[in-house]
Amino acid sequence: MARFLPDRYLTPVDLADLLGVPLETVYQWRRKRIGPRGFRVGRHLRYDPEDVRVWVDSLLDTGQEAA
Repeated sequence: MARFLPDRYLTPVDLADLLGVPLETVYQWRRKRIGPRGFRVGRHLRYDPEDVRVWVDSLLDTGQEAA
């Protein structure tokens, strides 16, 4: 999965599509502080593809699941 990340910052919709999860799950991860690190550009939430890759790799390394 991580090999095919785009070269641009991801929106929450992009992240949900990429991981195959509902959009609400992405927002729940953010509220619970268990998902990939996101940042705001004004009022818009964005995710750095490298942060997403690191987060996914950490789940794979520990055998965890995102709640």
